[in-house]
Amino acid sequence: MAPPILKLDDICLSFGGDPLLDGVQLQVEPGERICLVGRNGSGKSTLLKIAAGQVEPQSGEIFRHPSATIRYLPQAPDFEGFATVQAYAEAGLGPNDDVHRVNYLLEHLGLDGDADPQTLSGGEARRAALARVLAPEPDILLLDEPTNHLDLPTIEWLEEELLRSRSAMLVISHDRRFLERVSRATVWLDRGRSLRLDRGFEHFEAWRDSVLENEELEQHKLGRQIEREEHWLRYGVTARRKRNMRRLSDLKTMRAEHRGHKGPQGRINAQVAEGRDSGKLVIEAENISKSYGGAPVVRDFSMRINRGDCIGIVGPNGAGKTTLLKMLIGELKTDTGFVRHGSKLDIAVLDQRREVLNPEETLAHYLTDGRGDNLLVNGEAKHVTGYMKDFLFQPEQARTPIRNLSGGEKARLVLARILARPSNLLILDEPTNDLDMETLDLLQEVVSSYPGTVILVSHDRDFLDRTVTSTLAPADQANPDGRWIAYAGGYTDMLAQRGEEAREKKAKQAQEAGRTSAGSKPAAPARENARKLSYKQKFALESLPGKIAAGQEKLAKIEAEMADPALFAKDPDGFAVRAKAHLALKAEIEALEGEWMELEMLREEIEG
Repeated sequence: MAPPILKLDDICLSFGGDPLLDGVQLQVEPGERICLVGRNGSGKSTLLKIAAGQVEPQSGEIFRHPSATIRYLPQAPDFEGFATVQAYAEAGLGPNDDVHRVNYLLEHLGLDGDADPQTLSGGEARRAALARVLAPEPDILLLDEPTNHLDLPTIEWLEEELLRSRSAMLVISHDRRFLERVSRATVWLDRGRSLRLDRGFEHFEAWRDSVLENEELEQHKLGRQIEREEHWLRYGVTARRKRNMRRLSDLKTMRAEHRGHKGPQGRINAQVAEGRDSGKLVIEAENISKSYGGAPVVRDFSMRINRGDCIGIVGPNGAGKTTLLKMLIGELKTDTGFVRHGSKLDIAVLDQRREVLNPEETLAHYLTDGRGDNLLVNGEAKHVTGYMKDFLFQPEQARTPIRNLSGGEKARLVLARILARPSNLLILDEPTNDLDMETLDLLQEVVSSYPGTVILVSHDRDFLDRTVTSTLAPADQANPDGRWIAYAGGYTDMLAQRGEEAREKKAKQAQEAGRTSAGSKPAAPARENARKLSYKQKFALESLPGKIAAGQEKLAKIEAEMADPALFAKDPDGFAVRAKAHLALKAEIEALEGEWMELEMLREEIEG
């Protein structure tokens, strides 16, 4: 195992009250890819700032390898003192770094190097900050929500760029699909402590649940042991005074441990206020169009949305997703065509712009619209503090101004208000921004079980796949021209259908080219059909599936052994050996699968 290039040991930090970080351990080895997960407010961003040297802990030791270069991506980049985007990005370079890499990154991120950084949008600012930290190809990348405000094409480009990088990475993100692709280890911040899993994020949730189950079981055992000791003290033999005193001391220790145990933060307990049924037809759009400055954003678009549909709208920034959404719900007038709404519509909107909240308004006033201390939920009066608890707000926060809330808390507050009001058409514009995994799970359940109709705009691929019944996307993702196409299913289904369309188009073009050249070059198709797989290729094509299956069987066995939460504590060296074997075997299987896929595609091409 390589020595760490960054190590945080027994890190403690408190801002008054319960400690935010209480003995946190973290180490990063060369080339490691670690995701840092935990609920909003668990200290993830603070720990990243400590690793970057921007925050000093109250106690603990920090080791950074003297020759290691570290680059930190904050959630809000500071452009102060930089006249151009190019100058800002180049400021991240070291003396021996290649300035041409800045140009490469700015080009691929769609940024103008001569632009004033103070005029950038949220998405452009995030891309400029990414160019600055990626350009020097540092030893360690510390990335705080790198996908925030990025569109899907840029997120997918970033994934590929990070997978090619040799830098070690410590990443915070709420994007499940992104974490599943880039991470190889997971550090969980929970109630001030850190726990590490030497596997990627795709294995985290099952592991977390097993850890919490074991913790609950241990607390139950401790409670039973306390009961037995108390019974012994009351009714046991009173001789051997010294031994009795020792057991009494042990009992006090167990009681203190049991009382002091902080269980995991509860889950949000939310129900959607049921509205009346809308008509079967919710929205009908007929040949609607919208242009800005002569450039079409939506062109000749027609669609019927029926009760119970869940429609996802995806596409690059600037493609017109929000414009299309506002046209459909009647907030924006069409240039041509018409939009007709069905009967009995009650619309609830979650806007992506949290700044529409009045920062001086209190939480209680916002939730009740200033109508006292109660609100109606499904026809029943509920006290505002009780309703706030369902969304993990404390009763003392009722009179807190909204300006004091974090981004995630603001998102939770808006969600709490929307769910309390009866509706049958739910409009969600970038609903996943700033939400932690648990709140995302709740939102997914709400959308999946919503009895009415949902239209949402999102860059979260996992969220789209789990919720929507159809997906709207620009006909041309690379160069949107106002044409939109509806695909059945979620984002992955949309990609599959686009791939099928591309294959059919390519086959049609090849067929037409063949007909055009049939008279002049008759021998070309014959030569193409004469191609054959070699004996070595045929043997590999037949034998590789067996090798892949055997490797997957070994991998499953290692994963089953590593799934034991007590393994690391009992045998850390054995755990490390298994983790190393797991990484090597996984890479070997991926290589075998890639080789088989290439040969299978070649076989299909030869056989026509």
